[in-house]
Amino acid sequence: MDPFEILKHSYITEKTVPLVKKENKLVFIVDRRFTKKEIKTAFEEAFNAKVQSVRTLITRDGKKKAFIKLKPEYNAENIAARLGII
Repeated sequence: MDPFEILKHSYITEKTVPLVKKENKLVFIVDRRFTKKEIKTAFEEAFNAKVQSVRTLITRDGKKKAFIKLKPEYNAENIAARLGII
C-alpha cells in the first residue's frame, strides 16, 4: 500500500511550527481508518526516518490529525524542509 494513502497531507499552523523545532514532531492529516501503528509504518516507509511515538485526535470537522514524534537521531526540520513546510 502507498504510504500517502494513509498520510494525506502535512498540517502546518502557527501552533505546529514550534512542535517541529522544539519537540521534533510533525503533524499530518491522515485517513481515519488507519491505526497509530499503521501510521507509524507509513511514515517510516515514506520518509526513511524512525518514529518514536504517534498521537492522534479527531477534529470537530471529522478529520484525523497525527502528531508524529521522531527519534532523537532524526531531525523533523529536515523532513519539513523537504516537504516545503519551513
